[in-house]
Amino acid sequence: MSAAPSAGRRALLLVNGKARSGGAPLDAIRAILRQGGLELVEPENSTDCKEVIGRHAGAVDLVILGGGDGTMNAAASALVETKLPFGILPLGTANDLARSLGLPLEPEAAARVIPTAPEKAIDLGWVNGHYYFNVASIGFSADLASELTADAKKTWGTIGYAIAAFRLLRRARPFTVTIEHDGRIEKVTTIQASVGNGRHYGGGMTVQEDATVDDGRLDFYSLEVAHWWRLIALLPALRRGTHGKAADVRAFETTELVLTTRKPRAVNTDGELTTWTPAHFKVVPKAVRVLAPETAPPGAATRFPLPF
Repeated sequence: MSAAPSAGRRALLLVNGKARSGGAPLDAIRAILRQGGLELVEPENSTDCKEVIGRHAGAVDLVILGGGDGTMNAAASALVETKLPFGILPLGTANDLARSLGLPLEPEAAARVIPTAPEKAIDLGWVNGHYYFNVASIGFSADLASELTADAKKTWGTIGYAIAAFRLLRRARPFTVTIEHDGRIEKVTTIQASVGNGRHYGGGMTVQEDATVDDGRLDFYSLEVAHWWRLIALLPALRRGTHGKAADVRAFETTELVLTTRKPRAVNTDGELTTWTPAHFKVVPKAVRVLAPETAPPGAATRFPLPF
């Protein structure tokens, strides 16, 4: 990829004030970015990051996004359209994209990376016209996303995810989904079907043990468990990304698939409910450019990751 960026560039700084740490003071971060040679552009009204990025695209050299995975998700289509590289200030609850890229999870440390990091081309997942970075799911995690409020995430962080998940577990019910991929059609009963593009999700859970954000593939898994308590037993494997080896987990790699359910079910993309089944998934290779170390190892899991 490209060499370390030169000084004197204009950076559009967008911070999601609703993110868990989005209201934290930014003076130290601004100072770090300016010391790195960046001229910061901060629009007064940045509630619609897609619109703001599009409006400033011709006047800036890069975008810096402060927030969590939902913030990155909201900006994805604008980053694709404008072809602007972006840096990440991890201010959210899980920060899984930053984790997958091996970026520091402390905002000031992450800010120090942005001015000199090379541009790294990474893939995006795509479902029914919506882009995503980490994982898209139907079933348990989508139900969880609909119940977990922004206030709960801001107050409790990943602990709040875990508490809500365990409350929801006992109410979770299996459903039937038809999977079309690579010339095959399979009908299965599952509690969750997930399609990963990146490596981490849910605060450090792992889609698949060797997955990366630039491997040109989607990693699918389906939790076809008989009892909800079996999910607790699977937690260590879900953290490591080895759950595909279990007898009651279906897993495969692909580049495109379709999931169909008898009744429409919500699809959770990077923690946000964005579309419904039937859901057509594709990988979009090298779709965007992020400022990140080329060979940094993926970050570690949090202490209290989301179980799924």
